[in-house]
Amino acid sequence: MKAVVTVPGKINLWLEVLGKRPDGYHEVSTLMLPVALFDRLELESQAEGIRLECAHPLVPVDERNLIHRAAEAFFRETGWRMGLRVRLDKAVPVGAGMGGGSADAAAVLSYLNQMAPRALSVAALHELARSLGADVPFFLLKRPALATGIGDVLKPVFGLCRYPLVLIKPPFEVSAAWAYGSLKLTRGGSRIKIDTLLACPHNPASCLENDLEDAVSARYPQIVAIKGWLRRNGAVGALMTGSGPTVFGIFETMDHAAAVARAARREWASCWCAATETLNEPAD
Repeated sequence: MKAVVTVPGKINLWLEVLGKRPDGYHEVSTLMLPVALFDRLELESQAEGIRLECAHPLVPVDERNLIHRAAEAFFRETGWRMGLRVRLDKAVPVGAGMGGGSADAAAVLSYLNQMAPRALSVAALHELARSLGADVPFFLLKRPALATGIGDVLKPVFGLCRYPLVLIKPPFEVSAAWAYGSLKLTRGGSRIKIDTLLACPHNPASCLENDLEDAVSARYPQIVAIKGWLRRNGAVGALMTGSGPTVFGIFETMDHAAAVARAARREWASCWCAATETLNEPAD
């Protein structure tokens, strides 16, 4: 059986880091929104083995890739095995803090669970996804969600707008482990409430906050420059997503966002730039 699956990237409309756990992970509160940039995966069975194909020069096609690890984890968990071939076409930029690798892993888990003689329960599939990375369960859901715990405890969110975005990714990557390790934990508790946004979903600017941004920006000042440029060009708010380095600006219309994205490709020629929007429903 052959299937074609698309999975979106994501932004964090806010990211509060609440504390460090004994296991080394951090407790967070974050609103994760899918965005209309889709990795495309062609998946089909083969006689044996796992074969991954991807033309992107920065994407490994061996056991280092989360796709490969997701398939192996599923086979171990279920005791069922088949050969798997995956052809991956990337639209979500690599190393952007937008969850592309996690999204691809979630797509493979969903496909294998549909193919397996005995499918895992929703809870078991979620736990398997969690074992691969804190963001992977979100991409099984593929809709706006308030994420707590280490980012794996998900509460679906309804009633949001589709926010037009301009995304700008500088030409470097940020280590998530370094970003979290550089944070001085002083917050103690969550200050941003989902009810605040839902009461006025057309005005998200007051909720834009990322506890990792100051530490990352101190090391990479281009992030501050990009945020300022987006605001000067009409963004109602701008923020670094996740552990970076991608910065998003929220605009009132897609036409405005598209025009600013064209200008961004000239102003920030070394960066990856795109206009897109957030998604409110699962999309495939």
